[in-house]
Amino acid sequence: MTDKIYYTIGEVAKMFDVKTSLIRFWEKEFDIIQPKKNKKGNRLFTPRDVENFRIIYHLVKERGFTLQGAKDKLNENKEDVINKVEIVKSLKTIRKFLEDLKKEL
Repeated sequence: MTDKIYYTIGEVAKMFDVKTSLIRFWEKEFDIIQPKKNKKGNRLFTPRDVENFRIIYHLVKERGFTLQGAKDKLNENKEDVINKVEIVKSLKTIRKFLEDLKKEL
């Protein structure tokens, strides 16, 4: 991910391979997502918003939490969830590296 100040809703949806309607829905459901809006009303998401989407995506899509379950989990121990998301992210990076290495052999 490049170090941009803001990401459009389309860019965020593409990062997670979901539709923009899901991004808008999660924005309404989770108060940790706080996009800025430009004069046209377009949503502009910060890198922090993207990381929060990553956490929500992990809980809902990868771990199978309901929306209420994900909200409860974030409210009870957000730091624990963030740590687990980072571990999963690291493991996926290692896996990709190993798969690429295997192709080279």
